[in-house]
Amino acid sequence: MDARFPKLADHLLLIERELRLQGWWRDVQPSAEALASVEPFAVDTLEFDQWLQWIFLPRMKSILEQDLPLPNASGILEMAEMVYRDTPQSQGLKLLLKQFDELITQAR
Repeated sequence: MDARFPKLADHLLLIERELRLQGWWRDVQPSAEALASVEPFAVDTLEFDQWLQWIFLPRMKSILEQDLPLPNASGILEMAEMVYRDTPQSQGLKLLLKQFDELITQAR
């Protein structure tokens, strides 16, 4: 198991918590077609917070649960900064995503 797994698992829970605190967590899953987007961050079919909830978090949890290799890099903060550039309440989420990016790029 990659030594970063426990920290990443905790961090994913913090990201979920922040989405819930900000009211960006949704009870209704997007359509299968929307989730099947091949565009980066599913920008053509989902809002960024939907992508985090319905694609990113489940995919990362699956990687951790199945002990699969982690990505070599992560640039989620860059996307969050673009999406939330005029949203002051997003500071907590952006900090968490920055920390996630840093955890991914740390030496194994």
